[in-house]
Amino acid sequence: MDGTHHPGFAEAPMTFTGAGPAPTAALPAPVLAEGPRFRVRSHRLAPGEATSLHAHLHRSENWIVVEGTARITLGAHGCLVGEGEAMYIPLGQPHRLENPGRLPVTLIAVETGCYLGEDDLIRHDGPPVELPQRLSPPQRLPTTP
Repeated sequence: MDGTHHPGFAEAPMTFTGAGPAPTAALPAPVLAEGPRFRVRSHRLAPGEATSLHAHLHRSENWIVVEGTARITLGAHGCLVGEGEAMYIPLGQPHRLENPGRLPVTLIAVETGCYLGEDDLIRHDGPPVELPQRLSPPQRLPTTP
């Protein structure tokens, strides 16, 4: 990852595309920009949606929340991340994105690594990452007078 290339290595051209309309969470996240060792995507989750817990073997990610508040699970720990805040997802670290709020969550994901294929993923639970699952509503404890 020092930026050097082997003899005969041809670097792919970098392309940029417009964001277009906001996607629904069930659709794959649109690619905003990409190059040979990076890809930028926009992820949007409706209230109550979540991705499965998963990891990547060949890429790390930086997630920047640009709308709403996300709950990001990294390993065994979860935290709330608000607008303008970011989270680094190291290579190989299990992670999940959830929307615990009442408003949509949008984040920009910058993926970097030597391989960015869709098959670079290890699921630790639930459905495929591209098809988020619904979170169950919070349970309220009965109150005693």
